[in-house]
Amino acid sequence: MQDKVDKLKNIRCFLIDMDGTIYLGDHLLPGAQEWLALLERHNVAYYFLTNNSSRSRLEYADKLNRLGLEVSQERIFTSGEATAIYLEKEFPGASLYVVGTPPLQEEFKRHGFILTEEEPDVAVLGFDTTLTYDKLWKLCDWVRAGLPYIATHPDINCPTETGFKPDIGAVIECVAASTGRRPDVIVGKPYEPIVTALADKTGFPVAAHGMIGDRLYTDIALGKWGITTALVLSGETKADDLAESEFQPDIVVADIAEMAALYRKVLEESH
Repeated sequence: MQDKVDKLKNIRCFLIDMDGTIYLGDHLLPGAQEWLALLERHNVAYYFLTNNSSRSRLEYADKLNRLGLEVSQERIFTSGEATAIYLEKEFPGASLYVVGTPPLQEEFKRHGFILTEEEPDVAVLGFDTTLTYDKLWKLCDWVRAGLPYIATHPDINCPTETGFKPDIGAVIECVAASTGRRPDVIVGKPYEPIVTALADKTGFPVAAHGMIGDRLYTDIALGKWGITTALVLSGETKADDLAESEFQPDIVVADIAEMAALYRKVLEESH
């Protein structure tokens, strides 16, 4: 245990995944309230960081509050918001064809983008739980035509209380089968655009962050940027998956409750 404790000592800002880490479906996972209370009590910086671009910050804050966690929307950073920030820098004033939910579309509008189905400048793919064949067809047309093609994140599945539902990664493969192209840029975890946006948002050096999540290829892969990573086994990843993964966490815990117990020991040793 002491080795795990030592790895947590230099973290100044925690990045916390939500799906599979804090909750599954509409059920809070064991230890979530204790973990957040611990951070709040000791004034430790934290943000909820999710690749799920199907919901807005406000919707996530409302859900967390409904589940018993007092969290403001300023504490939430989604791959949708990160994608809008990336597009502002790389394609200012561009018109977008967005395959995404109404909340994701509103996120781009909030950043000043015009959304269109006619002659867009950029094609954007998000996690679209309102996906239709017509949307998919139009996206393939624009991708095949050579438009810049941006995806909000790479997640293959989204964990639920009863298993998994297909996420954006599955749609990326569908589009690739039809067009021969994959996204030119993927913004979300574990890619560089969201890391840059995070450091700007939190104000801490990249290496001062700690990521807690349930996916090896997104959450734990952030370790390549010097971020300390902790894997919870309460979501997508199971212990057996570690043996064959190129992405290895610094810390492995059963759930956020065990994470809280570990960090409590860190705080005790620092006083």
